[in-house]
Amino acid sequence: MTIETSRRGFLAGTGSGAVAIGGLGGGLGGGLGVSLPASAEAAPALAAPARLQPFDMADVTLGEGPFLHAQRATEAYLLRLEPDRLLHQFRVNAGLSPKAPAYGGWESDPLWADIHCQGHTLGHYLSACALAFRSTAKPEYRQRIDFIATELGACQDAAKSGLVTAFPDGAALVAAHLRGEKISGVPWYTLHKVYAGLRDGALLADSAPARATLLRLADWGVVACRPLSDAQFEAMLETEHGGMNEIYADLYAMTGKADYRTLSERFSHKALLTPLAKARDHLDGLHANTQVPKVVGFHRVYETTGDASYRDAAAFFWKTVAETRSFATGGHGDNEHFFAMADFESHVFSAKGSETCCQHNMLKLTRSLFLHEPKPEYADYYERTLFNGILASQDPDSGMATYFQGARPGYMKLYHTPEHSFWCCTGTGMENHVKYRDSIYFHDDRALYVNLFLPSTVRWREKGAELVQETRFPEEPRTTLRWKLAKPTDLTLNLRHPRWSRTATVRVNGAVAARSAAPGSRIELARRWQDGDTVELQLVMEPGFESAPAAPNVVAFTYGPLVLAGALGAQGLAKGADIVVNEREYGRYNDGPVQVPVLAGDPATLAAAIRPGAKPLEFTLAAADGAPVRLIPYHRIAHERYATYWKLAPTPA
Repeated sequence: MTIETSRRGFLAGTGSGAVAIGGLGGGLGGGLGVSLPASAEAAPALAAPARLQPFDMADVTLGEGPFLHAQRATEAYLLRLEPDRLLHQFRVNAGLSPKAPAYGGWESDPLWADIHCQGHTLGHYLSACALAFRSTAKPEYRQRIDFIATELGACQDAAKSGLVTAFPDGAALVAAHLRGEKISGVPWYTLHKVYAGLRDGALLADSAPARATLLRLADWGVVACRPLSDAQFEAMLETEHGGMNEIYADLYAMTGKADYRTLSERFSHKALLTPLAKARDHLDGLHANTQVPKVVGFHRVYETTGDASYRDAAAFFWKTVAETRSFATGGHGDNEHFFAMADFESHVFSAKGSETCCQHNMLKLTRSLFLHEPKPEYADYYERTLFNGILASQDPDSGMATYFQGARPGYMKLYHTPEHSFWCCTGTGMENHVKYRDSIYFHDDRALYVNLFLPSTVRWREKGAELVQETRFPEEPRTTLRWKLAKPTDLTLNLRHPRWSRTATVRVNGAVAARSAAPGSRIELARRWQDGDTVELQLVMEPGFESAPAAPNVVAFTYGPLVLAGALGAQGLAKGADIVVNEREYGRYNDGPVQVPVLAGDPATLAAAIRPGAKPLEFTLAAADGAPVRLIPYHRIAHERYATYWKLAPTPA
């Protein structure tokens, strides 16, 4: 097994984590449903173009509901943060006077100096502002992107280098890493966030300063890496490096510059790529989110080169992680590492399970794979993780986000502070909640795919069509779609019959048009649609359970795609006890004695005994002592203790 260096290693077991790449993945330009800036009109065609296209987020509107609430909370947080504080150390390193003090936590506190993530937040912030701009068209987000990119350009001018960095040692750390010297920290991982933020600013907000600064940084990388032999490059990649392969593949797609494509292949870690391409699962013990961004990049390199080994590696990795290594919530890992599933019971109850960054990146990979091969299982996983991982990760009151979402019974979700944490998951958290509209709808030249049941409207400009989705899902297992058409139009409406619904019934203008008894499939409605035509999809939601083969007595209860958590109240907790600074203390916060109900019996019998409560999506289940346990969707849990997995006791004699 290749030994990889990550922030996890530098923190000597303290529980710091890996982060995700900015932006959206799955093919930029056409893949994002965004027209490339005029300066990129000569960009090359992809060697392996996607079968489907997403809709531009500017053409999708979210309706009222928990997802729009989460977006607004993140929008407000983005506008509270001060770009000059994020730029502090970049300016210092370039010999310029800072304009504001640095933020704390990972950005400047000596406690975290060894991980060398200073500056990663600025990259995530750029990506989040780009996503927010594309989603809302509010000019203040593009103004911030232009300002930051211009400031970084001034740093490049002052330093007479394309490299911009906030590391306390500046360029010296990167140079030492390139020379193969032993270092502390993850410089390429951190630089990747800056690359990605500038990329997203250029493509999603059409920011000319972002594009100019990005290309100078990209060209610096080409020159800096050129002297390394293949063996030296591979040795460098043993240190966590984010999704640098994806970034350079994107740069090639933007510009057609062959050096960028070559570097995307060099940044593809062969120690991971080769076994995955041969369908070998060697993930046990590896730092989980060091790997996921690489694999997102593998798929992007496949799109730009056509090399099927990259595609095969990405598809096998997804199948391995999503279908055999994931918890019921869609998360995976313990203490940031993959573990042998034979040891599931010894890991599932960790407070350091389900790093939120991993869920962020797995959704990027899922989306990218779906665009090429629109399998229902990809859409099912996306929905499950979106509700139980991403939506569940945000404090609905403060807008702050989780790091881990562990299943230790009686533990609670812990959220970052606004200015003194800046964990990896703070950064991906900024992005997660302003891009919900990017994966509701997809299309090819004749069909519109409805993947998520969220109140929303999509505009298909080329067809002169709008589709309005009205739904109270998941409170009700149905959704209604209404066409707005300039003229009668021949289209196929492709509806998902989720794996969690036994049956699906479709009515068009009130009359039954299709029935399905094949969970995990799609229902195609091909017809000439008229303005005002309505389509109702009726599904079935019912209690169920999930368990791992190695631990059949350890179960999570579900209702449709939702994981149901035992809501255990705020036993022994002071107000605000779940807003924390130091992610290294996960597992120690709020770790006093807590009463957790005991459930006993057969999982199927218990699931069948779950009864509706007084409010929608509230349920009760009798514990072994007969007391009722209140169950609610995990994404609604906040500021209280909970249990998502239960170790069942034997049925009393």
